[in-house]
Amino acid sequence: MDLPFVVATLTRRGLLAPGRPIRVAAQLQALRRWGWNIAGELRQAAARDPDRTALVDEQGTTTTYAELLDRSERLARGMRTALGVRPGDRVGVLCRNHPGLVESIVAATLLGADAVLVNTGLSAGQLATVAQEQRLRVLVHDAEFDDRVANLAAEVLRLDERAREELVVGSLSGELRPPGRDGRIIVLTSGTTGAPKGARRPTPNGFGPLVSIIDRIPLHARDTVMIAAPLFHTWGYAALQVCFALRATIVLHRRFDPAATLAALVAQRCDALFAVPVMLQRLLEVPPPDPRPPLKVVAVSGSALPGGLALRFMDVYGDVLHNLYGSTEVSWASIAGPADLRAAPTTAGRPPHGTRLEILDAAGEPVPAGQVGRIFVGNEMLFEGYTSGAVREHRGGLLDTGDLGRLDADGLLFVDGRADDMIVSGGENVFPAEVEDLIARLPQVREAAVIGVPDPRYGQRLAAFLALHPGETLDPEAVREYVRHYLARFSVPRDVVFVKYLPRNATGKVLARELHRYYYS
Repeated sequence: MDLPFVVATLTRRGLLAPGRPIRVAAQLQALRRWGWNIAGELRQAAARDPDRTALVDEQGTTTTYAELLDRSERLARGMRTALGVRPGDRVGVLCRNHPGLVESIVAATLLGADAVLVNTGLSAGQLATVAQEQRLRVLVHDAEFDDRVANLAAEVLRLDERAREELVVGSLSGELRPPGRDGRIIVLTSGTTGAPKGARRPTPNGFGPLVSIIDRIPLHARDTVMIAAPLFHTWGYAALQVCFALRATIVLHRRFDPAATLAALVAQRCDALFAVPVMLQRLLEVPPPDPRPPLKVVAVSGSALPGGLALRFMDVYGDVLHNLYGSTEVSWASIAGPADLRAAPTTAGRPPHGTRLEILDAAGEPVPAGQVGRIFVGNEMLFEGYTSGAVREHRGGLLDTGDLGRLDADGLLFVDGRADDMIVSGGENVFPAEVEDLIARLPQVREAAVIGVPDPRYGQRLAAFLALHPGETLDPEAVREYVRHYLARFSVPRDVVFVKYLPRNATGKVLARELHRYYYS
């Protein structure tokens, strides 16, 4: 990434503002010694702004950057002494969004261990599989998951909230030395259609990844940011990294509650909110506070953002919405800003600086504008591979996202859905996401999901699952007629099923396997 662009962006976002020389020197020294991993980012923030509030929990308890670093180092010492954690070990973290989760991730990284971010929505059986496949030495977990971890293999050491706090309090202060190997962050893929896979996240090697994001999403040094997206998810963890780099104040709540979130955004005077799309829907279902939160940025990622939702949200909270399209494997691919979403509400935007994006056909050749193909992406943060050894297709330095999409004549990206979600009905290619987005715009519909199911005559057909707003009714034939008016006949769902709610995982993605199970039950 070219130096003038990096310097200009860092200057615009306030990261090159003058500071006390001794603190600036300590900040740069921290990055030189520890690198750009999460431990290095925390160290540079604590060196530059030790007394700035780093974390605020739902009780209003604050932790400064100096305190957060001290507690993380104490925990790291305790894990090394009491649990024998060494470089190369894997430490699972099964926690809600709270300071203890952050301390645990940093502590593992300080020791050169790999932190495995465990989805809080996993069942006991799935958790046991993850612990075995990821070869966990230690599992740090919240008290609410005691029952879920009870039957893990004996060799997996368990550290609950009380034991974790005892290690912090009982360990001595003092600076740790960088480990012989960098600790990696392992994120579990969403697993909406099968068992989650572990994906090794790369460690940034400079300002490039940060600059790519904050050039397009206008976050600034020392902002106050609420991270509502789960920190175990790629998007939530990326938000944590960005916030540490910006020396931001981070507001965390263990669980997402729309009314409590809006109250905290106002009380903490948050400049920005990181969320997943379904959270925006929930926020719109409660009365907006008066005054409105002073938000300058609402950044979402993690699942498709229905166009109707984007416009409804901006109509209430202003043109502050930014939608990042990416995945655990490619990090980011494109970003849509408020102007993009106003002009084309279903767009995924454009690639940020330093990112290559191509739409390729089955032979790996670029397709013309407007034609659907496979989305391939290249940037500095492509994942390092699955921990299982499974691979994802590469072509010319670009990684297959597993999604299908198209670029319009102006270079805007539109994502049509997962390649394995596309169905063939009577010889026609049908994209459920297009139908899903259209149905979601009906005023009676709270949320919608569309999947492919077997059909004896056409091979496959569409089935639509709708959750309505309270008190609303809708006739299945009216839904079909509505779709028929806007789309081709093969896109009309034969089955329209009304449900109380859609089954989602902890990051808000609809669980297709649960819909299939419901359909065939």
